Amino acid sequence: MALRNIITLPDRRLRLVSKAVDGIDDSIRRLVDDMFETMYEAPGIGLAAIQIGEPLRVITIDLAKKDQSQQPEVFINPEILWASAERDTYEEGCLSIPEYYEEVERPANVNVRYLGLDGASHEVEAAGLLATCLQHEIDHLNGVLFIDHLSKLKRSRIIKKFTKSAKRAEVD
Repeated sequence: MALRNIITLPDRRLRLVSKAVDGIDDSIRRLVDDMFETMYEAPGIGLAAIQIGEPLRVITIDLAKKDQSQQPEVFINPEILWASAERDTYEEGCLSIPEYYEEVERPANVNVRYLGLDGASHEVEAAGLLATCLQHEIDHLNGVLFIDHLSKLKRSRIIKKFTKSAKRAEVD
């Protein structure tokens, strides 16, 4: 396992559409291990492979509370099959947009088909935080960030702020 760097806004790679995983092999297992190590260290509850610069359709999620044992979940080639008309709003944050949080409205429930690390196809009907997290991470795989669900004004302010920070960091 290796700790990887999380790419942040305004890195253009965050806008890439990730490629489907053709097969589960040792390189995918290593990627997943690295993703969990990176996600736990950050700390975060979800991570898409593109966030560590790997444009593959792989997501790691762990919604366990701090006082609970870890509950790692892997979603390879996840696809939303159905989304409810009912909506929920959660405060979202993103490891690629550090220390910025905003209320985002999404479908309250989703049905997602994905491959597990065993290569078998699975489906999950998700509600609550899991539904939100899956939608957030699947968005990453499609080059979409949670700020894209905000007003154009808020989004442009955030992008401008992170672009300025990145330019200042280059100078330092």
